[in-house]
Amino acid sequence: MPKLVWLNGQTMPLESAVTSVADHAHLYGDGLFEGIRMYNRRVWKLDEHLDRLYHGIRFLGFEMTITQKDLRSTLLEVCKQADIPSGYIRLNVTRGTGLGLDPKGIDRTPNVMIMVSTLSLYPEEAYEMGLSVITSSLRVMASDALDPRLKCIGRYGANILAKLEANRMGAGEALMLNNQGQLAECTGDNIFLITKGAIATPHPASGILRGVTRDVVIELAKEAGYAVEETFLTPFDIYAADEAFLTGTAAEVIPMVSLDGKKIGCGVPGPVTQDLIARFRAATATSGVPF
Repeated sequence: MPKLVWLNGQTMPLESAVTSVADHAHLYGDGLFEGIRMYNRRVWKLDEHLDRLYHGIRFLGFEMTITQKDLRSTLLEVCKQADIPSGYIRLNVTRGTGLGLDPKGIDRTPNVMIMVSTLSLYPEEAYEMGLSVITSSLRVMASDALDPRLKCIGRYGANILAKLEANRMGAGEALMLNNQGQLAECTGDNIFLITKGAIATPHPASGILRGVTRDVVIELAKEAGYAVEETFLTPFDIYAADEAFLTGTAAEVIPMVSLDGKKIGCGVPGPVTQDLIARFRAATATSGVPF
């Protein structure tokens, strides 16, 4: 089952794929990306990921030469060629190629990459026992600097540093606050709290990336009869909660059982979290765009 890369029209094995050192994302972080899951030969929430990508392309003013429809077809064809039934797709679009911060001086033909590979972010025992999380000293980027809805390559420098903090503390993840001290998100995940059976998650205006998996879990929770509120939260709300969990394309739905060494609720994955994990896994087993 080969891991493949499609780059600007050419398909090649992952091991031999290369990009220009003058790519504007390599030089300045001037690019967008999407991480997308495949389950049982189906691409999960493909159109939602592509919508977010193309919204970012328009916002950043990339001179995109491939239509959303054509990119969708190409991605499905590369998945078919790779023949990996369940795995991970990394989709990158960068502004172009050339040295110099000013885009007017570079080749503004976007570089487009589709990587079909595999990814396992956490071992299965982490889903059974839950993650320990620390509060990072780093804050999320303010929305008046860069809109958090953009999945921009360059904005992830702070997230990587926060992840290194978690690694040094032996924690599974790091929680990042905004400049007002409110909960925002973890380094690659959105956060949810459960109190007396009701679910709360940071409002999009808190400075979060509005995750595709986040939106799916909100929908699944409402269908199951849970009350869900997008609101403004602080670390106090975590310690007052009975349960907590994180969501993300790579992490899927994973319990969070402590923050900074303090237990959340009983310190084990709770029943609402376990219910939503089961519902999410059932949904991914049967839904998606076939290839």
